Amino acid sequence: MPQSLANLLVHLVFSTKERGAWLKDEWRQDLHAYIGGILKRRGSSLLAANSVDDHIHLLFPLPRTVTMADLVKEIKTGSSVWIHENTSFKHFQWQAGYGAFSLSSSHKDAVMDYIAKQREHHQKVSFQDEFRRLLKKNDIPFDERYVWD
Repeated sequence: MPQSLANLLVHLVFSTKERGAWLKDEWRQDLHAYIGGILKRRGSSLLAANSVDDHIHLLFPLPRTVTMADLVKEIKTGSSVWIHENTSFKHFQWQAGYGAFSLSSSHKDAVMDYIAKQREHHQKVSFQDEFRRLLKKNDIPFDERYVWD
């Protein structure tokens, strides 16, 4: 086959270091837009983004020429630099790990809706409980001792 074609949708979730309440409403949308720019430069597009004080959810197609680990590193590094340069948080850090969950195109709208409703969702559910649920739902084995930093 002369063409390489892919549609690998990824729901990416990661937290601030030690789940600190670093992400603020006054610049949250600008941060999401900046991450969208990183994805665009890598040949992707940001389909959905939302964050609460201590973590972020992103939905995007994984470009076929980029590994998940490299793209996450670029998103975290670039967005950390942006936060350092554009906010008062000069010691901001993301957690070391992340959760990346694949989904079919038929579930895209439901995940976009889930991401859009994060503020309401987290009035009832903690980030840790949400992340555990996502890991279990996606059949990802984990050791509680190594999930949090």
